[in-house]
This record gives sequence, structure tokens and C-alpha cells, in this order.
Amino acid sequence: MKLNRIHHVAIICSDYARSKHFYVDILGLEVVSETYRAERDSYKLDLAVGDTYQIELFSFPDPPQRVNQPEARGLRHLAFAVDNMDESVRELERKGISVEPVRIDPVTGDRYTFFADPDGLPLELVEYAG
Repeated sequence: MKLNRIHHVAIICSDYARSKHFYVDILGLEVVSETYRAERDSYKLDLAVGDTYQIELFSFPDPPQRVNQPEARGLRHLAFAVDNMDESVRELERKGISVEPVRIDPVTGDRYTFFADPDGLPLELVEYAG
């Protein structure tokens, strides 16, 4: 088997309108398609991240809470590559998003920081050192 790339990342949110606003209006992701599935009382929003990856944002009635500890088993975080860390951080802060201090990875030299989506999912920005 040869895995070529990640096809998509799926996120289940607690408040569809709030999360759609966050990912589309604050992060600037492009809506590829939006579907309401009446039989499941669920939305599925496909979002483009650049031209390579896709996020599927789902809503379901009363989804259980996720354990939200950084070192808990499961998906740790979702990371986005950016060209300019300082500019990206300033933009998030202008939009009212709290961002951790920028750090430097001691192995790669990459600059990175974390912030959270409306449900507390850890999101990371990475600026490559190379």
C-alpha cells in the first residue's frame, strides 16, 4: 500500500454556526460545499485549506465532549503552515482569538504557536525555518 497524502480531516463541532464563522470568516478557509442531512439533523461543510487538504466540519445533535488535555490519546492538534508567523498572529489577535506566545522548535528551528477553535480543539500555526 502507498499512502499519497492526507485526504481530509474531520471535525465535529458543538455549534455549527459559530464554528462555520470561525473556520470561514476568521481563518479564511474557502467553502467547497455545504450539505444538510435531514435524516441525521446534521450539516457537513467541506472547507479548502490552500489547494491541497480539506477539512470536513460536521454538526450532530448533542455530540459528547472531547477530552481536552494536550497529551490525551487521539488527535493531538491540527497544524497549518503559514508564510509569516507574526502577521498571522496579529491577524488572529485582531479578530479576537487568543494565541499562545510563539516558540521555536529546538530540533527543526521552525516557529510555531497554538490557539483553539470554538470547541477548544488545539490548532497550530507553523512557519518553516528552512
